[in-house]
Amino acid sequence: MEKYICENVFVPLRSGPSHKTEMLSQILFGEKYTVIEKSGSWMKIETLFDKYMGWIDMDHLQHAVDEGNSCGHVLNRALLCYKNDKTKMVLEAGCEVFNPDFEDKIFVIGKNIYTTGSEFSNSYISTNDSLPDTAMKFINCPYIWGGRIPSGIDCSGFSQLVYKIHGIAIPRDSRVQAEEGKNVDFIDESLPGDLVFFDNERGKISHVGMILSRGLVIHASGRVRIDSIDHQGIFKPEIGSYSHHLRTIKRII
Repeated sequence: MEKYICENVFVPLRSGPSHKTEMLSQILFGEKYTVIEKSGSWMKIETLFDKYMGWIDMDHLQHAVDEGNSCGHVLNRALLCYKNDKTKMVLEAGCEVFNPDFEDKIFVIGKNIYTTGSEFSNSYISTNDSLPDTAMKFINCPYIWGGRIPSGIDCSGFSQLVYKIHGIAIPRDSRVQAEEGKNVDFIDESLPGDLVFFDNERGKISHVGMILSRGLVIHASGRVRIDSIDHQGIFKPEIGSYSHHLRTIKRII
């Protein structure tokens, strides 16, 4: 089955072949996918990174055929670049670039060569930061259901992005992320970088955050924000009560 590499900053993945359907997720620049079926001007695809399926509008389509087994390098910050036709693109953290050349300030997607500014260096694709330090870089990023990039991100997209920057692939949705890693029995035993999961009134996991430090969680809820957490859940001072009920804690690494 032929594989493709996305060349849009992102493309919405929808639940059905229509713009009126829900945006479930996004495929990001540099991520690979396969086509499962077609319906009119829509394609149902599966992403290679997180095995997520959804429908994309072919009008959005800019992609390259994946002709090799090369792996993308994940950006940890925004990168200004220029396409072959000299038009400008701003890639966001979480997007991937291939064969970066820091001397010539270029990278490659398929047969297309992208030019960057003089600031392009190895620091864009490698980090010595801790998971919480990386998470903090996205404070106040706005919340968008189905989003996976800093300009609009949801709770599980946020946790997935932070781990992706550190070279760790975790599933897309919070309920599936909760099946990863090792259980941490008590909130007092949690460590920075652990993921904390919360359930809704039906007992279903519906939210995820990351332990920042003892008693603090960073999560995407309205925006990427920091709140207090204890054995009951997340306490939001502006409402004077708990907004999320703690279900489980997982250590991924």
